[in-house]
Amino acid sequence: MPSERFDFPNTRGEKLSALLDRPAGTPTAFALFAHCFTCGKDNLAAKRIAEGLTERGIAVLRFDFTGLGASEGEFANTGFSSNVADLVAAANHMRVMLHAPAILIGHSLGGAAVLCAAGELPEVRAVVTIAAPADPAHVVGLFQQHVADIHAQGEVEVKLAGRPFRIRREFLQDVADQKLKQHVASLRKALLVMHSPVDDTVGIDNASTIFIAAKHPKSFVSLDGADHLISRRRDAVYAADLIAAWAERYLDMIPEPDVVPLEGVLVEETHNGKFEQAIIAGPHRYVADEPISVGGNGTGPSPYEYLLAALGACTSMTIRLYAERKQLPLRHVSVHLRHDKIHAQDCENCETKVGMIDQISRAIVLDGDLDAGQREKLMEIADKCPVHRTLSSEINIKTRERVGA
Repeated sequence: MPSERFDFPNTRGEKLSALLDRPAGTPTAFALFAHCFTCGKDNLAAKRIAEGLTERGIAVLRFDFTGLGASEGEFANTGFSSNVADLVAAANHMRVMLHAPAILIGHSLGGAAVLCAAGELPEVRAVVTIAAPADPAHVVGLFQQHVADIHAQGEVEVKLAGRPFRIRREFLQDVADQKLKQHVASLRKALLVMHSPVDDTVGIDNASTIFIAAKHPKSFVSLDGADHLISRRRDAVYAADLIAAWAERYLDMIPEPDVVPLEGVLVEETHNGKFEQAIIAGPHRYVADEPISVGGNGTGPSPYEYLLAALGACTSMTIRLYAERKQLPLRHVSVHLRHDKIHAQDCENCETKVGMIDQISRAIVLDGDLDAGQREKLMEIADKCPVHRTLSSEINIKTRERVGA
């Protein structure tokens, strides 16, 4: 699933650099992501959250605001209002060339921007803010020591995150004039507020202000332990998981029929790292990867872990079906599995006696008031699960090259 890079014009005709992350198969929804102040579409939070959403079937467009990243224009000529205008321009481009966004997601000042832009985008049904300030003027605190000089001189170069940016008097006036609470109160769209209680850049009180100002439906999720920039991968993945699950309640996220599932299961590269694969099984989407220790990103189970999961799931289902049919007092089943390579000579029941062979160790926990005979029968039934039979029988795998998509 390679990302698509392209440009689109802002209201001044300047080209803004965009990147569309597509899921495998037909997207269940389209989202538009707004990055944090002076960041860009390729910062870790934007990249990882977009990747997490694509794994769950949601296409995500992220772009550089005017004067940032690969976008044209001068940052000094921009302000909060221009960011909102850039968002509307991006959504308009999506509407014409792709599909109108149903979800707006904004990080930090981008969160404040999506709250203002949402009212101009009728197709948007769900809005998500991550570490957003309740007042855009909050960003002035990042360069407070230069504010007097900016007012006096009209324009001053300041350093933000180690990089120089020129801030003009018009920027200060623009953020001061914003009435974000009014936009929040009249949002009329589902709102998810996400914020870390330990955010020392934009305090958690900002989330409270936004949440109180909003009308239902609204939700709040604490990103406990996360920093303002959502720099840890696990925090970004957590945020993406929650956004995807929450959005399902407010969007029709059932994809159109896709030609891909004609052959049962599709697996294809995501081009995110060396090994990551997208897996589509009917309406279900998964990701497979290898651990970081062997060169992967560790974003999903490995192929062998999926194999063990298939055997474990089949084992548990088969035991449960039998117990229900025989009305056995089985409360819970759990299956622990492990895959190893062992010397053939160490296997007493194997025909192969030379070299290495695969061994799957399976431990089954049967919770319930079962007598010895019932437990013995359930363990016997475990070996009759279809996947167990497949793995222990002769398998014929036919491979061919499929021409075309």
